[in-house]
Amino acid sequence: MGVKPQTEVQVEGRRYRPVHLAREHGISTQAVRNYERDGLIPPAARTAAGHRVYSAVHLCALRAFLALVAAHGHATGAEVMRAAGRGDLDTALRAVDRSHAQLLRDRETLDAVEAAVEALGRGPAAGPSSRRSTAGLPDHRPASRRPGGPPASRLPGGSPASRLPSGSPASRLPERPLSIGHLAHRLGVSPATLRKWERAGILLPRRDAGTGHRHYTAADVRDAELAHMLRRGGYPLGHIAPVIDQVRGAGGHEPLVRSLHDWRRRLTGRGRAMLTAAAALAEYLGACEAPRPDGG
Repeated sequence: MGVKPQTEVQVEGRRYRPVHLAREHGISTQAVRNYERDGLIPPAARTAAGHRVYSAVHLCALRAFLALVAAHGHATGAEVMRAAGRGDLDTALRAVDRSHAQLLRDRETLDAVEAAVEALGRGPAAGPSSRRSTAGLPDHRPASRRPGGPPASRLPGGSPASRLPSGSPASRLPERPLSIGHLAHRLGVSPATLRKWERAGILLPRRDAGTGHRHYTAADVRDAELAHMLRRGGYPLGHIAPVIDQVRGAGGHEPLVRSLHDWRRRLTGRGRAMLTAAAALAEYLGACEAPRPDGG
C-alpha cells in the first residue's frame, strides 16, 4: 500500500506546475527544477511555450526522494532515485539494503556500548568500605584469578565477548596519572596495543614536556577500559573511536547514559523514517509501471 497523495497539489487534475510540487514540501520552485536537472525526479514535459508540466509520477518521485533523504541521507537517496530513474532496480534496492545493514550494525554497537557502560558504572559487590574507594571500573583480571568470575558471554549481533564484568569488584581509579606500562599491565595488553589505540584516536594521553612520556589520567583509564571491552567483543578500532568520542563528550557516567538513550531514540527515528521511505519508494515505482494516458 503506497502513500496517499495530498489533495493540496491536485488543483490541476493530472497536470502540475513546479509551484505545486514545491508547496507540498515547503521548498522552492528552484529546488524542484534542480532535482529534475540532477536526475532525482524524471524530466518534465514542456508546453509549447516551454513551461514545465509535471504529472502524478513526478509527485511520487519527489515524495520518494525527500523521504529517502530523511531516512538514508542525501547520497543514498540520490543513488536510489537515479538508479530507479534508469530502470536499474537492483542497484536502487542494493543501496537501500546497505543503509539498512548499517542501521543494524549501529544498533548492535549501541547494545554493546550500553552493556559496557553499565558494567563501568556498576558498583562493586563488596561492602560499603570497598564502595567508598572505587569508581565503577570493572576488574579486568582473568576470571580464573578472581572469585566468582562471570561466564563467557556474547555481545549483541553474535560478536564474541571474552568476559564482560557482572557484579565483579570494581578496580580503583588511579589517583595519579599512569605510565603506558602501568596502564598496559592494568588491562593485560601490550604497550604497543595502547600506542595503536592512540593512533586510531581512541586514547589521547598527555605527554610530559621534558621526556615525551605518556601520562594516562583517570578519564584516559576509563576510555581504555571501555575500548578494551569493545575490542574483546570483536569491534574494529574504526568503530570504537567515535564511541569513545561520545563518552568523552558526555562528561560523566549519568550524562553518558542519557546520551546513549538519545542515540537509541535517533536510531529508532531512522528506522521509522526508513519505513516511510520504503512506502514512498514503492508508490513511486508503482506509478512508473502504471499506464499513464496523459503521457506524463
